[in-house]
Amino acid sequence: MKSSLHNKQLMTGNEAAAEAAIQAGCRFYYGYPITPQNEIINYMATRMLQVGGTFIQAESEIAAINMLYGSAAAGARAMTSSSGPGISLKQEGLSYLAGSELPCVIVNVQRGGPGLGDISPSQSDYFQAVKGGGHGDYRLIVLAPSSVQEVADLVYDGFDLADKYRNPVMILGDAQLGQMMEPVEFYKPAKTYLPPKKWALSGADGRPKNVVKSFYPVKGELERFNAHLQRKYRRIEETEIRYEEINTKEADIILVAYGTCARISNEVVKRTSEMGHRVGLMRPVTLWPFPKEALQRLSRKAKAFLVIEMSAGQMVEDVKLSILGRRPVFFYGRTGGGVPSTKDIINKILEVLPKIVKTGPVKMTETLNVETQNVKQNVNT
Repeated sequence: MKSSLHNKQLMTGNEAAAEAAIQAGCRFYYGYPITPQNEIINYMATRMLQVGGTFIQAESEIAAINMLYGSAAAGARAMTSSSGPGISLKQEGLSYLAGSELPCVIVNVQRGGPGLGDISPSQSDYFQAVKGGGHGDYRLIVLAPSSVQEVADLVYDGFDLADKYRNPVMILGDAQLGQMMEPVEFYKPAKTYLPPKKWALSGADGRPKNVVKSFYPVKGELERFNAHLQRKYRRIEETEIRYEEINTKEADIILVAYGTCARISNEVVKRTSEMGHRVGLMRPVTLWPFPKEALQRLSRKAKAFLVIEMSAGQMVEDVKLSILGRRPVFFYGRTGGGVPSTKDIINKILEVLPKIVKTGPVKMTETLNVETQNVKQNVNT
């Protein structure tokens, strides 16, 4: 399916991710089948032939991530995708990509876990994505879309961010977002020319050789390289944070959710407003870097936060760290493929409202106690 600018098409999230990669100049894709992201592989198998690119269904996820390494090292825009167990198998390769400062895009269409789990929507790969599931002190830029249009936008942006910082970028979606169909418009110009990358392994005829590696055996070299990485990560934290706020200005309680849960929470904000409650939504778009300062700012006025996730409560840790114990943090989650309903979240809000501290910040110990009780009571397995 060929796209034209400003021409809306009805596509699944998986198809939109694949087409956006092609529009962004990706010409190398390596994948291995796993539900619920197989539509990306199917789409790429057709479209790469049409644009003169390379599609390979690798013999394994490990092979796919290392093929990605090779193309990225040669300076090409390249992508892979997978879900759950497949992303786990790619972790060593992700560490090598980050350690070699190679730009690329990885799409994770999350499914239920742990283990083989099931093929239902989940957000339980959050820790793996934002904390680094592989070895060493590295970071991925992690982008979390909440609509099919945003899948397309963030995949396109992801390639630019990857090149800008020479760093892998992960698009963290889920099965519901990957399978649902919505109108999508590819309004950004298709990239038919990309400037050469001076660091890439493109042949050293007539110039000094380039070196791409993550191995530093001489004493002191690795520490200096890690210091360089940490400086780069600080620059990313200073300049690339993205988030959306809805009705947060006068909110008593602020929901914090991303992806599919943010879509549901947005409807909750509308319904609770009709009920006379002041509820807002903070939606992180970059899960790393995480919008800590924005949450700190909101904690000066809001009375409490309620984190909504399709997990046992992973992002809730980053929310607590961000607000520095100023306000209580509550949690409602579903696991193993369970998706919160608007009714579930509204009932949780009505339960939380009487517990909100009326004035002043709460002590850290009080915050932790409240949150721990709610994790035990509100994760439905």
